Amino acid sequence: MPLRLDATRTFSQRSERVKGLDIHPTEPWLVTSLYSGHVCIWNYVDNTLVNSFEVTELPVRTVKFIPRKQWLVCGADDMVIRVYNYNTMEKVAQFEAHQDYIRHVAVHPTLPLILTCSDDMTIKLWDWDKDWMCTQMFEGHGHYVMYVAFNPKDTNTFASASLDRTVKVWSIGSPVPNFTLEGHERGVNCVDYYVGGDKPYLISGADDSLVKIWDYQTKACIQMLDGHAHNISAVAFHPELPVILTGAEDGTIKMWHSTTYRLESTLNYGMERAWAIATCRGSNAVAFGYDEGCVMITMGREDPLVSMDASGKVIWARHNEVQTVNIKALGDVAAQTEDGERLPLAVKDLGSSDVYPQSLEHSPNGRFVAVCGDGEYVVYTALAWRNKAFGSALEFAWSQDSSVYATRESSNIIKVHKNFKEAFPIKVPFAITGIHGGALLGVRTKEFVMFLDWSTGETIRRIDVSAKALYWSESGGSVAIATEEAIFLLSFQQDVVDAVFESGEEIDDEDGIEDAFELQAEIPEVVKSAIWVGDCFIYNNASWRLNYCIGGEVTTLHHLDRPMYLLGYMAAQSRVFLVDRDFGVTSYELLLSIVEYKTLIMREDFDTAADVLDGIPKEHHNVLAKFLEAKGYSEEALEIATDDDYKFELAIGLRELDLASRLASASDSEAKWRQLGELAFSSGNMELSESCFNKSSDWGGLLMLYSAQGNADGLLTLSQLAHEHGKDNIAFICKFMVGDVQGCVDLLIACGRLPEAAFFARTYCPSKVTEIVGLWQSDLITINPKAAESLANPDEYPNLFPGWQEALEKEMALGGKDSPSGVVEMLGRDLGGLSLQKEALETGYGSRSNEVYEEPEEEIDAEEEEDVFEEDAEPEEEEDVFEEAEPEEEEEPEPEVEEEAAAAEEEEEAFTPVEEEEPMLPEPEEKEEDVFDEPCDAQEEDDEDLEEENDVLELTAEEEKLLEEELDGDIDLDDDWGLDDDDDEFVDKDN
Repeated sequence: MPLRLDATRTFSQRSERVKGLDIHPTEPWLVTSLYSGHVCIWNYVDNTLVNSFEVTELPVRTVKFIPRKQWLVCGADDMVIRVYNYNTMEKVAQFEAHQDYIRHVAVHPTLPLILTCSDDMTIKLWDWDKDWMCTQMFEGHGHYVMYVAFNPKDTNTFASASLDRTVKVWSIGSPVPNFTLEGHERGVNCVDYYVGGDKPYLISGADDSLVKIWDYQTKACIQMLDGHAHNISAVAFHPELPVILTGAEDGTIKMWHSTTYRLESTLNYGMERAWAIATCRGSNAVAFGYDEGCVMITMGREDPLVSMDASGKVIWARHNEVQTVNIKALGDVAAQTEDGERLPLAVKDLGSSDVYPQSLEHSPNGRFVAVCGDGEYVVYTALAWRNKAFGSALEFAWSQDSSVYATRESSNIIKVHKNFKEAFPIKVPFAITGIHGGALLGVRTKEFVMFLDWSTGETIRRIDVSAKALYWSESGGSVAIATEEAIFLLSFQQDVVDAVFESGEEIDDEDGIEDAFELQAEIPEVVKSAIWVGDCFIYNNASWRLNYCIGGEVTTLHHLDRPMYLLGYMAAQSRVFLVDRDFGVTSYELLLSIVEYKTLIMREDFDTAADVLDGIPKEHHNVLAKFLEAKGYSEEALEIATDDDYKFELAIGLRELDLASRLASASDSEAKWRQLGELAFSSGNMELSESCFNKSSDWGGLLMLYSAQGNADGLLTLSQLAHEHGKDNIAFICKFMVGDVQGCVDLLIACGRLPEAAFFARTYCPSKVTEIVGLWQSDLITINPKAAESLANPDEYPNLFPGWQEALEKEMALGGKDSPSGVVEMLGRDLGGLSLQKEALETGYGSRSNEVYEEPEEEIDAEEEEDVFEEDAEPEEEEDVFEEAEPEEEEEPEPEVEEEAAAAEEEEEAFTPVEEEEPMLPEPEEKEEDVFDEPCDAQEEDDEDLEEENDVLELTAEEEKLLEEELDGDIDLDDDWGLDDDDDEFVDKDN
């Protein structure tokens, strides 16, 4: 059966011809040396260029990282070795190493040594601790030396490949080779040592298109790999996988099984000739260099092959070697270990696997371990590691019953085994991508997941989701379906399925039983590994956060600092155990009582939950309170919360003002007082609100409170406090609202806002303008003398201030230098009808007259009020914005009834009809402006609108009667009130 190692391309980059490359062991970097003389460092995770620089104008044929020195070393056709610091790109060393092209560089794994080989047929050893001194030269090849490689099992020896058709093995310190391997018919281009196990093998590739495997102890060729159509340019034993990689000038990369020497697959990325291969210890990644760029792939799985049973026994596989540790043997040490600390476990060799393991899993009872790989499966006993059963399989899955399991033999055939014997096959009409064990047999395809019954093979339910993994709980009541985007937690309704089977109801072979599963929660995260502890789903996500979920509520247990994978949970230690890629086991605390409490809350069993709560340490109560709040039990959360800040938030949410006030007093936090003040204000508790705003120095809140209450004394006090604390905007508003115009002016001057003070005084306090303009000029002259000279003072240039004298007179008439009544005082006034116009006239707003309005001593009735209106409308002593508008032609009203004619005659003097054409507005007469009117057209239009609004408000008794008749539909007021059918505007004849 073929070795199932899927090759996934993770990085690809087009460039000049790549002659050499290397993978950094810790950083996500790939370095390439180009035929154009450049060296490039790529980040293969985010597909970006980290750095690129020109080494020489000639080809750079080799480049290697030296991670322990943060260097990279490269050799080129100019015979020079160059060393750079790959962080700063500073050149560390440069020296001429050979008399011809440098073909390859090899770095010693532990000593400060590098080997270089060249077309000058020599190999040289260099020591960087001795200022890059050449400590030894090796001569013996009769042609170009193309490649050198250190033996990882004996770093004192190395091998070299030459175009003289030989491979030589040397020892450091000896000038002559130990021995020579001959067998290739043409020049040898590359050589590499086998890393894993105890096999003394090395591999060579030559221009005869052959790859040969040598035993360097017996000096015999044990295998020849024939499959390429052109010169072999690169070979490599993969350091982590049972794979041999070969690249040739035919443009292909071939993967061979390192044990059976079977060709597993051929890769062709269409980049012409392949020149180099790079691997990395501890990683499944492989990089290839081509004529037109480079490609990186990952093969197999990155996560470790490891399994833990319920008792704490852990078994893992390093290649074919199987090892075990026992967490339970640590006793209290495991429980007392700090979170994230590596456990001091004693590793024991258990044996070896008959197949290269690609999956390893304990049976539910922990007595057996199933290993699957190389197209076969073997079931071993967990204690003695003895073979219990075996057979052909692409995948293996345990049932909840340890005597039942299933194997997938092809893309559509599954075999169910009972008591380690085949029970029955299941053939499905679709392509299977994976199978999963549990309460039901899960069959996964690219488009859906199908759950089958273990005893009959019948379809229980089909769920249309593209899943990558299934995780069953130990009880079989829950299952998690992990996809590339989310996790779906489902509850399995066993009673529903049993009822359908008992009733004899026919089950749909395609969709199964509709109510067999019920969705509990959906978590929008990508899961890396997961386990169930009761109804608690524990997982780590793509961001390597360790989370657990109960009832759809996700809680983060810890942020992991490296990729780690879940092993299991031990209730005795109340800890979750994880393993990293180096098989280091760590643990994190998760109290089982917390899991039980949350589970009981989800079942609404509050009495039992209260009993469980007594056994949970106080430091965990806040976590439980947040869980209760998320589930809508805020009152219960407030009862058990211990953190005062969190209790305050809950009290605010529950509108518990007394409790929140006590908590705020204990912490004396301005933010809490402000939050409580806003809540008290919205609840109508003005006394508490005022106290909170004062304690939090929330001047804006006090402004809102006092203005809403109409509290003038409070506003005056707030004005002083705000000014003392630098909140002059609040102080200004307070003074303005109480009508303290003088205070507003003084505040603007004190703040240095002289321009604003001048314009404010021009409107509300004209007598202060001269003084303020003088201050403005004095301040401005230091910055811009010309601008200061351009400022006009009304005492010196009264002609530039129209209506200036009248403004001063009105200010005196309104009460000296005091301002108009403030906003707070206005709150108690009558704002309706004629009173609004009266207030406006009293304060000078919207007045068309330059004279001071004097209120009559006695009340006037409706008829006298009409006379007053007509007198005010006559322009004998008052000037208005517009002159009298005379229509071109005057039309007599045509009454339809006698009452309408009588009303028209009474109103004929006050109103006149207009023509259909809109009359032309005459030029305004020259006049002096009112004190509150700015000399601009926009202000004149606003005054005219106000006048018309006031005219509408002044209705006589007769007018009100006509209006009622109009509303009743008896008459049409358009003709009587001077309105044209097409233009509903009032035109005052007497204006």
